[in-house]
Amino acid sequence: MNALYSYYDDYEDEADESQTETRFVLCYCEGKCPFEDDKGLCRISSPGGKCFAAISYEIEETGEEIVTKTYGCIDDEQMAQLQCKGALVPHLNKKNIQCCDDGDFCNRNPYQFEPTITSENKLPIIIITSCCVLTILTFLLFLFALYLKFRKRNLVDVINKIEECNSKKSQSHGGSSGESGSNYLTMVQRTISKQIDMEKVIGKGRYGEVRLGKWRGEKVAVKIFHSTQEKSWMRETEVYKTVLMRHENILGFVAADIKGSGSWTQLLLVTDYHSNGSLFDYLQKNTVGLDRLLFMSLGIAKGVNHLHTEIFGVPGKACIAHRDLTSKNILVKQDMECCIADFGLAVKFDSTTNKFDVPLTDRIGTKRYMAPEILSKMANLNDIDAYKMADIYALGLVLWEMSRRCNFMGEKSLPYEIPFNDLVSSDPSYEEMQHIVCTMKIRPEIPEIWQKNEKMKMMTKIIQEMWHDNPTVRLTALRVKKTMHKLITKTEESLNISNCSEIE
Repeated sequence: MNALYSYYDDYEDEADESQTETRFVLCYCEGKCPFEDDKGLCRISSPGGKCFAAISYEIEETGEEIVTKTYGCIDDEQMAQLQCKGALVPHLNKKNIQCCDDGDFCNRNPYQFEPTITSENKLPIIIITSCCVLTILTFLLFLFALYLKFRKRNLVDVINKIEECNSKKSQSHGGSSGESGSNYLTMVQRTISKQIDMEKVIGKGRYGEVRLGKWRGEKVAVKIFHSTQEKSWMRETEVYKTVLMRHENILGFVAADIKGSGSWTQLLLVTDYHSNGSLFDYLQKNTVGLDRLLFMSLGIAKGVNHLHTEIFGVPGKACIAHRDLTSKNILVKQDMECCIADFGLAVKFDSTTNKFDVPLTDRIGTKRYMAPEILSKMANLNDIDAYKMADIYALGLVLWEMSRRCNFMGEKSLPYEIPFNDLVSSDPSYEEMQHIVCTMKIRPEIPEIWQKNEKMKMMTKIIQEMWHDNPTVRLTALRVKKTMHKLITKTEESLNISNCSEIE
């Protein structure tokens, strides 16, 4: 041992002699001694070189853990910077290395430096886990993109089948439907979404929103459905494309389209645009005279009658019930005539095939306008007449809304009010409406002032027969249409108000 320290002293003397040029540091070495030096030391130049101590664990095939400690010198500056940071790099086996150059044998002093094993390096686990998660997410996104692409293709196929079916019907009968207007172009190229310039939002609802658009220089309304309302969009498109569906009191259909790329899809329904908006909006801002009230009511009755009427022949038209007739689903044209819109819940019945077509949707109608037999679940939902009579009930409530805003004989109109406004909440439940309509048998109040005018008195009688508790007692759409026409053309003296059925 004395010989070893004497050897250290010789190295220190040499270091002192050359101190003016560079500083040399002696390092303890074991296992990594240069030139297989067995004296247990080596020398580095500082700054630049480093003394190091390293420790590693290795697992043998037998499972035994072997600890290896090494000490030595790294005299090359670049190599020192690399190796001294080696512990930061993940290794198969646990490993640590520490370096120093602040004094002789700094890598051996147990009080200043002792190599220790760092805790198990979790970096490889984090990297592997992150890669797995990213791979799974990428795969899921790929599957989702395929699903959207498949669904879009499926929806287009549905439209194609509807269009092809109607086209064959028209062609097979020599275009006889052209006289009634059903040969009107109802389905343009489905690139229409790229041809329309979208403008402001003009309406919103549970289905999505309606935007004003311009197409070929004309204003159109573009109804944009949420992707969750796919079934309603498909149903409304199918109903609009029904043979002989076009009518002046049914909202004009232009086209249906699907717009989307990758992660989103828009379902578009393009229709005629009417600046007056819905009847609900119009009545809140405007009053109507008696003649205009009858004219608007006649238009709605004609629209409902066209839906309810089954046309026999070649081609024919199925009977259609709306199922969600409200003042919000009726639009006011520029000439003040009304047209019916929103056929997402409509049902169809073809007596020649005895086919009853109910939409596959979770949507329900507006509870405020539901007929008592629907609220009480007593209606025969396999009978198209049950749906037609429910439409008549709802139409009676709409006519009551309109009549409140009528100013006749100098009488001031009443404030706008929705049916049962003061009896139920703004979004009533089934239970609320069932209690008011079925149990209490309450209907909206008829103002006494309406009895001062013969036409308004007749209007009152029509409304009351339309919302009768017994569906079989209610007027049909055809009877309402004829009665309204008589009210417009007949003078008050010729009106027989004893019974609506007497007006032919």
